[in-house]
Order: sequence, then C-alpha cells, then structure tokens
Amino acid sequence: MNVTRRSLLIGTAAAGFAAGFPRAQAQSLASVRKVIPSSGETVPAVGLGTWTTFNVGNDPVLLDESAAVMAAFFAAGGRMIDSSPMYGSSQTTIGFGLKKQGVPENLFSAEKIWISDPREGPEQIAQSKAYWGVPTFDLMQIHNLVSWQKHLETLRQMKSDGQLRYIGITTSHGRRHAELEKIMATEPLDFVQLTYNPVDREAEARLLPLAREKGIAIIVNRPFQRGSLLRRVSGQSLPDYAVEISARTWAQLILKYVISHPAVTCAIPATTRVDHVKENMATASGSWPDAELRARIEHTIAAL
Repeated sequence: MNVTRRSLLIGTAAAGFAAGFPRAQAQSLASVRKVIPSSGETVPAVGLGTWTTFNVGNDPVLLDESAAVMAAFFAAGGRMIDSSPMYGSSQTTIGFGLKKQGVPENLFSAEKIWISDPREGPEQIAQSKAYWGVPTFDLMQIHNLVSWQKHLETLRQMKSDGQLRYIGITTSHGRRHAELEKIMATEPLDFVQLTYNPVDREAEARLLPLAREKGIAIIVNRPFQRGSLLRRVSGQSLPDYAVEISARTWAQLILKYVISHPAVTCAIPATTRVDHVKENMATASGSWPDAELRARIEHTIAAL
C-alpha cells in the first residue's frame, strides 16, 4: 500500500456493542475485542492480512521483514492472521515467521481452502498446515465460494472431528453477494469474510444484518480498497470531527468506521512494515463513531 501510508490500519470495538461506540468513550487496547457469536470467544478486532504483502518468495531480507511485522503484531496484542493458498508464498512466509519467533499460544490462525476439485481439499489443508507449521487451524474458510457445497461438507466433518474450531466462507470486491446471502441464510457458518469500507457498502443492505441475525462473525477484507481509498483522500484535509474519535489520519478514520459497525468482528489490513503495524494497533485507542458520525464519514468521503 502506498500513500506514504497515511495509513494506520485498524481500530476496533469492544465486544457486543449495538450501534457504534459513544464518541467520548475511550477504550484500552486490552478491551478492544469482539465476540464470535457462535462460541462467545472474543478476539481483537485488529487482524493481519497477508495478500500480496507476504508473497515474498525466498528473499531473505523480505522474509525477515515479514517476520518482524508478525512479531510487532503479536507484541501489540494481535491474534488473527489470515492467508490462503491463492496468496503465492504467503503461507510459507507465515511459517518462517512463526518458526523464527515461536508460535504464540493465543495465535488465531485463519486459512482458506481454494481448489476446484473437492476431493483434493483435505490434501490442500494438510499442505497449508505444513507451510504454517501448526497442528491445526482455528478457522478454515472456503475461498471465494469455490466448490463451496462439497468443501463445506469436508469442513463440517473436520470441525466435528475436532480438527477445526470454526468454518466459514469468503468473497471479495463485492462479488457474488446474492449467492453468499443464500448460503448465509441456509447453512450453519461461524464466519463470513467480505469487503466493506465507507465506499464499498453493498454489504450493509443484506449481508451485515443477516450476519447479526444468524450469529455469524464478519471478517472485513480490503478496508482501504488495497490502497485506492487512501489515494482518493490523499492531500485532502482531515475533517474537523475526526478529533472527536481520536483519529489522527484518514486511515484511522476509515478503520474506525469499518470496525465500529456492530456486525463486524475483525478487519484484516495487510502491511509490510513494522511501523505501520504499530500504527495500526494504536488506532485501537480513543473513542469510536456512533451512527451519526458514521453517516458524516460516508458523506465526507463520497464528496471527495
């Protein structure tokens, strides 16, 4: 992500809020967690994505930089790391980082199954575990609805056998929302991952309310539209009201908007730099936008 990274990424909410935080209510980093509805477990709403950023191959310098990002993320209270077989060498990069520093006891490992032939799903999952160097995953998601019916059967059985704690399904870029809605309405899921930010708000109409109704946790990908949203606001003055929620940058403002939605459980921005991770995690401090301020954020960005 460019834009000098006016970015911070992430903020988040305390577990179980209803319509956004009171603007004046400060949250300590330790309290910035949200509930996974299907279990009652809480997780920090600041996660770490690996799409593109961790696809570094065997470059020793870039591998060490990625490991440092992971170490800073964990040191700041992060838990959820999300990856996929589709993300090039990202899985082996995660494995490198976990081997270098040791696997944290509270790691929340979120992976995906991404293969057309359902018969090859278990083998792909086993390979992903080997890349990470973990005995099992906390969450396994079906990437972009690929062969989802058969893969879901596999994941349900694995969960029943104690090989997974949570199962889910993903989409991105606002694609296939109608199909995703049908799946959410009819299939028991723990998690759904989708794109959501002040510009990409289609999920607000049906998917986010349905997630609350069905007790499905939501992971948000592309909170900054892979940097394009930050480029859109680059050079624009931060609105005066940002101070009300302790947002010092556009990235903080956007992230606080994303995570303050009551259906959102975690956002997973990606980064290649330690200072950005620290900045991202620091977004968790301060207060959070209520419904009125969320509407103002939407209006401000739409007008740019």
